[in-house]
Amino acid sequence: MRISKPLCRAATKPLLKASAATGLATLLVAAAPPPAQTGPEQGPKPAHIFAPIDYPTAINRYRSADGTPGPDYWHNRADYRIDVALDAPAHRLTGQETITYRNNSPSTLNVLWLQLEQNIYRETSRGAAAMPARFKAHGHTEGMQIDRVALLDAHGKEIAVTPLISDTRMQIALPTPLAPASTVKFTVSWHYEVPGTWGGRTAVTPSRNGDIFEIAQFYPRMAVFDDLRGWDTAPYLGGEFYLDYGDIDYRVTVPSNFLVVGSGALLNEKDVLTAQERQHLAQARMSEKRVLIRNQADIETASHLSAKGTRSWHFFMPNTRDVAFVASAALLWDAAKLDLPPVAPAPRLKPTPRLAMSVYPVEGIGPQAWDRSTEYVKHSIEYFSSSWYPYPWATAINVGGHGAGMEYPGIVFDGMQDRDAKLFWITTHELGHGWFPMIVGSNERRHGFMDEGFNTFIDSLASRHFNKGEFAPKQDGEYAPDTGKPADDIVKILKDPVYDPLMTSSTIPGHGNRHAMTYFKAAYGLELLRSQILGPERFDRAFRHYIAVWAYKHPTPSDFFRLMESDAGEDLSWFWRGWYFENRSPDYALDAINYTDKDPKRGVSLTISNKGWLPLPVTLAVTREDGSVERLIIPTEVWSGGNTHVVTLKGGSPVRRASLDPDHAIPDIDRSNDALSPAPPPSSPASSH
Repeated sequence: MRISKPLCRAATKPLLKASAATGLATLLVAAAPPPAQTGPEQGPKPAHIFAPIDYPTAINRYRSADGTPGPDYWHNRADYRIDVALDAPAHRLTGQETITYRNNSPSTLNVLWLQLEQNIYRETSRGAAAMPARFKAHGHTEGMQIDRVALLDAHGKEIAVTPLISDTRMQIALPTPLAPASTVKFTVSWHYEVPGTWGGRTAVTPSRNGDIFEIAQFYPRMAVFDDLRGWDTAPYLGGEFYLDYGDIDYRVTVPSNFLVVGSGALLNEKDVLTAQERQHLAQARMSEKRVLIRNQADIETASHLSAKGTRSWHFFMPNTRDVAFVASAALLWDAAKLDLPPVAPAPRLKPTPRLAMSVYPVEGIGPQAWDRSTEYVKHSIEYFSSSWYPYPWATAINVGGHGAGMEYPGIVFDGMQDRDAKLFWITTHELGHGWFPMIVGSNERRHGFMDEGFNTFIDSLASRHFNKGEFAPKQDGEYAPDTGKPADDIVKILKDPVYDPLMTSSTIPGHGNRHAMTYFKAAYGLELLRSQILGPERFDRAFRHYIAVWAYKHPTPSDFFRLMESDAGEDLSWFWRGWYFENRSPDYALDAINYTDKDPKRGVSLTISNKGWLPLPVTLAVTREDGSVERLIIPTEVWSGGNTHVVTLKGGSPVRRASLDPDHAIPDIDRSNDALSPAPPPSSPASSH
């Protein structure tokens, strides 16, 4: 989702060589309760900092001690067959779906729960109550009107049922409970009014050549039943989502002059595209550069044509948690091939080359605007695939429309006015969500840092990689000050008591700027882990493993913490506690520099104090009068025994200056005491003549 402080500079600076090789065997002492509120003069408590940590999710047959899915791990499955029709003049969407829901859990289900996110636009919704200013300025709709719900028996006969609707949720009571390893099939019919631009993620946006319909959260979707809470039915308050996986086969009927681009593979090109469009699409499948499939002349012609009836566009997306689409007569369309192995878009169809695509109105045309969008799409998908996990779907689409900056599997909604670095950053960020949470299906509604933070971290690395760093470092100026060093940028956040810890549930309205935490702090935490604690080699291998074992499953924060520890070979409880469960920060001071017997040739000792509750590894740099520089890493475990540490160096030239964290690699919240220059050593008797 848009509105992020991307990992501005953290992943774009060269990594400190010494820290990349650092191994921290953290010394744990007896478990201790959280410390009482004490004044800063009393100092950090090692017994608390290094105590073992009890993770919220227990180890059991479903979730293993090493952070991987357990031998009996399960998740349920929901397959959809959807037909929707868009009445463009009336801004009305009508739909019918058949859901096949399989209960893979060990529980017998008496009810089913579905999500009706369009109900947030109702005047009486909880979301409207939580955000009164937004709805007061724009008005309301009647939300999603459920016309009929029917269960299907073994012979396909419909049995009508009366659902119970509660805000943005719908419950279906089952006349026969759904046993483990059983399947239920049912149909739902509905309609709703598509909001105007104020709808945000699902909106109608005017453009020079007609309205653009960005359609998301448009069908009743199964809630998740999991091993943590049973049915997870947190109401939709305008945040994010939590969904199960399945195949989605959907058709969209629109006026005949409309283009529809949606998640997944288009199955009926011959029915909806002209011969010229099919020819251009075939060229795009072989091209590294974008090929225009619909150009400005095409859409200006289409926008002035009276629609003669309708056309139905047929899409299929396998193993996905959701789909979305855009429909309009006003969209240019270009595409290029993705350099990835072909995938079959649907059963019984031959594999075809995959495509990076962009659709946008004439307002988006420009050499540093949407003319480059597909270049950015192509880079993002290929880079993330090679770095972390292969992209699984047939297409990746960037839409230039209202500008909600919102992600759905295979398609993202960005702004037609986005330009220059902003367009690259938002495109890369939203497409990065294809990995978190579209592939790794974490619970966004409860643990926002697991999608926004993880994604912000990987797309900051993509910014450095693209075109020799053309748009690096990633930034958007949202979190002042932008000093050019992330360790300094985040200090303001770490020092401000208004912010809630990262582990605070996303369903709880937070204090301060949510994005400062779930985007910036969460992403920067991974950068600290990668560059300062584990090193890139250990971190990257563990992070790839995390993605691979939790692909199309539902990990918790506890699973992530355990897997990273197990794979990396470190007890990181001190880091998880300080950065995720509490709002702690590092704070070091260089107190004194002394020579042995007052003679620098006999040795030098440097006294360092730890004043912070998050003792990250820190670099000590010592510059001698002869110009030589010594650098060493002070590891975290030295602080398990107390808050003072003495470093002793060999004798030699007098010290000109010593400093802690000279590269600003960690967020030391008080740098005023990080450097020291000693008094000159006394002159020897011989030198006085």
